[in-house]
Amino acid sequence: MAIQNIGRWRVGDVEIFSIPEVIALNDDINVLLENATPDLLLKYPWLQPHYATPAGRMIINFQGFVVKAGGRNIVVDTCIGADREREYDVFCHLKSDFLEDLKSIGVKPDNVDIVLCTHLHFDHVGWNSQKVNDCWVPTFPTARYLFGRIEYEHWMALYRTKGYHHLLHVEECIMPIIEAGLVDLIDMNHRISDEVWLEPTPGHTPGHVSVRICSRGEQAILTGDVMHSPIQIAVPDWIGKFDMNPALGAQQRARLVRASADKPMLVIGSHFPQPTAGHIVSDGDSWRFAGL
Repeated sequence: MAIQNIGRWRVGDVEIFSIPEVIALNDDINVLLENATPDLLLKYPWLQPHYATPAGRMIINFQGFVVKAGGRNIVVDTCIGADREREYDVFCHLKSDFLEDLKSIGVKPDNVDIVLCTHLHFDHVGWNSQKVNDCWVPTFPTARYLFGRIEYEHWMALYRTKGYHHLLHVEECIMPIIEAGLVDLIDMNHRISDEVWLEPTPGHTPGHVSVRICSRGEQAILTGDVMHSPIQIAVPDWIGKFDMNPALGAQQRARLVRASADKPMLVIGSHFPQPTAGHIVSDGDSWRFAGL
């Protein structure tokens, strides 16, 4: 059965949808933030009940997005994928309804125009491909897949040298797209259209980008993994353990928070549970996330 928690927002003429694949995963805050304890989450009551539990455990989501703009269907990040072997057990052998959820909003594999990966971690590229007759083939055969050039070169170097990351997702979800000739390597400030463009937010990975949307004077940003939990809005300078360059990741996160705070900017957190979208507002000498 397809997930019924699809998020829907409109920014001017642009429609944005979230497609959850793994919902509300409870985890230890120390997994995300260096030397953090549950007491940190409990200091910010506004995190409950959507983003933290009463016991001080964070709640995060794994989801992809669809942006419908200018008559084109743009899939932003493609989640984890079904029936995969991954480094962590919780992501192995998923029975994913991602494609069925796409169909429920009128998006089919053959009418996707662009697949954009904010970065090339396993949980953002999974449905780039699917297995057909024991071979991994592009899921969206008529789309152009946009990979950041810096990001792509980093992961290819890791793949060639069998680097420090678990790399099975590169073989399954990146290489088949390259071999099919569907990849366009792009700069970090690439503009897809007058309404949709990329904003460089490196640190989580070398070529990480967020996605800016502007239409009829309304604005939104899809964060990607510049942040994983709304707690990072309250403490953007705190070092994130998922970031390849933690200092740069904190710098970019703080910049994004300060640039968006108290402005009519719809912030859509790639790993935020519902309410996934909202606004960053001042909260004393810090900030909080006001989910819609």
